[in-house]
Amino acid sequence: MPKPLLFLDVDGVLNPVCPHPDAGFDAHTLFGYTVLLSARHGAWLRELAGTYDLVWATTWEEHANTHIAPAIGLDPLPVVTFTGYVPQPGDPRVPLMELFSAAKWAPLLRYADGRPFAWVDDVIPPRLVRRSQWRRDRLLLPVDPGQGLERRHVDRLLSRPPRGQALSLKGSEAS
Repeated sequence: MPKPLLFLDVDGVLNPVCPHPDAGFDAHTLFGYTVLLSARHGAWLRELAGTYDLVWATTWEEHANTHIAPAIGLDPLPVVTFTGYVPQPGDPRVPLMELFSAAKWAPLLRYADGRPFAWVDDVIPPRLVRRSQWRRDRLLLPVDPGQGLERRHVDRLLSRPPRGQALSLKGSEAS
């Protein structure tokens, strides 16, 4: 049985907005923006790779492999493509108030195609988190964008990874 997927965002997760000054982040200038990255995150993600298949789920898309992965000591990862995603029959319906925060949901479900997964992001609609709390096949883990990924998140991901088979969008279930 394959490992569950771990969908990873960058901004707000690996690039926090205002981390503690002693948290060990280095400033990088990428595309004219300051990006704060930590080698510690790379070590944690390598640890998580023993349990999960890591996948970029970020609007950085392939740029995450070019710029983020080398800066934190990761090999290139598969990428979920969001740019140009065209809604498809069977995609979950998203309330108008969640159009921005839930924009990644259908592409993630399509990419997972029934595999169990965890999603670490700073923008996950609370409704999706609540609906997923009792599911064994997925774990949605919101992260405070101010501090980013912390050891407690890694410990949670390692202690109870998602298991079991989810229904794919092709099968009907979407939320």
